[in-house]
Amino acid sequence: MLGILARTMVKACMVKPSSLVKPVSVTRVTGRYLAHQEGLPKLPVPPLQQTCEHYLAALTPIVDPEELDHTCQLLEEFQKSGGVGERLQKGLEQRAKKSENWLSDWWLQTAYLDYRMPVVVHSSPGVVLPRMEFSDRQGQMSETLPVEYLGGKPLCMNQYYQVLSSCRIPGTKRDSVVNYARDKRPPTHITVVHNFQFFVLDVYNSDGTPLTVDQIYIQLEKIWNSSLQTNKEPIGILTSHHRNSWGKAYNNLIKDKTNKESVRAIQKSIFTVCLDAPMPRASDDMYRTRAGVQMLHGGGSRWNSGNRWFDKTLQFIIGEDGTCGLIYEHAPAEGPPIVSLIDHVVEYMKSTDMVRTPMVPLRMPQKLRFNITPEIKKDIEEAKQNMNIMVHDLDVKVNVFSHFGKDFPKSQKMSPDAFIQVALQLAYYRIYKRCCPTYESASLRMFRLGRTDTIRSASIDSANFVKAMDDPAKHNTEKVALLAKAIKAHRAYTDMAIRGQAIDRHLLGLKLQAIEDLAALPEIFMDTSYAVALHFNLSTSQVPAKTDCVMCFGPVVPDGYGVCYNPMDTHINFAVSAFNSCQDTNAARLAQALEDALLDLKTLLEQTPKAKL
Repeated sequence: MLGILARTMVKACMVKPSSLVKPVSVTRVTGRYLAHQEGLPKLPVPPLQQTCEHYLAALTPIVDPEELDHTCQLLEEFQKSGGVGERLQKGLEQRAKKSENWLSDWWLQTAYLDYRMPVVVHSSPGVVLPRMEFSDRQGQMSETLPVEYLGGKPLCMNQYYQVLSSCRIPGTKRDSVVNYARDKRPPTHITVVHNFQFFVLDVYNSDGTPLTVDQIYIQLEKIWNSSLQTNKEPIGILTSHHRNSWGKAYNNLIKDKTNKESVRAIQKSIFTVCLDAPMPRASDDMYRTRAGVQMLHGGGSRWNSGNRWFDKTLQFIIGEDGTCGLIYEHAPAEGPPIVSLIDHVVEYMKSTDMVRTPMVPLRMPQKLRFNITPEIKKDIEEAKQNMNIMVHDLDVKVNVFSHFGKDFPKSQKMSPDAFIQVALQLAYYRIYKRCCPTYESASLRMFRLGRTDTIRSASIDSANFVKAMDDPAKHNTEKVALLAKAIKAHRAYTDMAIRGQAIDRHLLGLKLQAIEDLAALPEIFMDTSYAVALHFNLSTSQVPAKTDCVMCFGPVVPDGYGVCYNPMDTHINFAVSAFNSCQDTNAARLAQALEDALLDLKTLLEQTPKAKL
């Protein structure tokens, strides 16, 4: 295990955001980065009337007709010439002129830093990587950015710069994020945690060259051997707590000088590596599910949940039993930059080149000390209890859909993502006999500092199709036509979203502009329809990777699901989550319904060969 980890770390530590191929000087990276960023367009503010029209269309399949009529009246009033909507729109357009991105700061605050639920399960995604072939410590530790484009247009690379040497800092009311990657002297160490004990491991020599695989292996072995005791307080579990509680505990923790220095060392590190104890054995068909929960929360206080620093942006997790993956704190970046880094590192691990160097004596990695007062001990016990409640509440099912992958929808000239999303709409409708608000993340990285907007997968066209699919009175040719229309509508909304023309961030901007103007909140934002529209029973994300991995995250509402998928050529990796505390949701049931829906769509298309798509 340590050998694989050593090789992984050599590559991960060498990754530069602007050059995933070879190290380059900070000056050159910064110069190229700034020139690239300045060439990107600013995020547009969509026309007000366009957003209102699309908002009504998005509400149609998910709210009652009477409620829709009421919302229609509110929107007419909102759009009146010289009215409140026009005034807020002008304010937003002024903000867009003055700032690099009118949305990015607001989004970081409202979506992440103001959010007070624990980052574990509720915010931070986990990634399950292919299982490594080792089952002991030896294995656990001896194997092992160019500009991106979408549709020919360059993408914002800013998020790559936020991933390394960064950390979330808890506050009692609002959090913040620190990033040390662009300091004059960027950090040259990572933190390694084993048996709840943290160590600083320098991964660069004094001349700026990274340590070799052999050197890192030796250092990891030193850490392993000096942290065999497990009777230590799991200080890291504090980071899993409710943010307000952790904010108070944090202020108390860093009053002590030793504790403060140890916490700063973790926050400044390039990333954290978690050497996990083995989890309970699972059957082969349950292995991925068990690995998914290990990445998301560590399994609880009895297992590896204390073997983390959940505020750290990037944590690689390597289990003694071959389980490996990572968890990342969501505030600084989305999934695609993380997956790009994973793809690069995993590809590097396949290479057989091993740089052997003369062994020179290396300093013992520094163990980070914590002084645990009775008050801190009490905070740890409370965090343990809350973590165990979360662990028992989270229901996860990770599936490999092996019948086909993105190759089949492509053969039908259909978007694989739209195909999966329509199947998901069908699966949900079959269980609940209704359509629900559905969130799919769309990247706004065509724009400077762009993050995400929402693709609303529940559309008028998807609703028409799912209602017709199991109707024996409908002919297959009609069903196929409705399917094609639903897929086309999803594709059109996706294109609209990535061009900065979707409705959700625009509506949020208008709402926040009203709050900033200290004006009364317009009625459309206090309307039942708005609350329904934002109650995403399905929170979904396609995170495609070259690596055969899958990302998983928790639901965003108590009666909802989190669904993430990675479409490979001949199979699809799915992760479905729900909460056990909700009697109406069940991750395995939705996963099975999704599998059935995908197979039924394929059968429908194959049985209707003459349909003109």
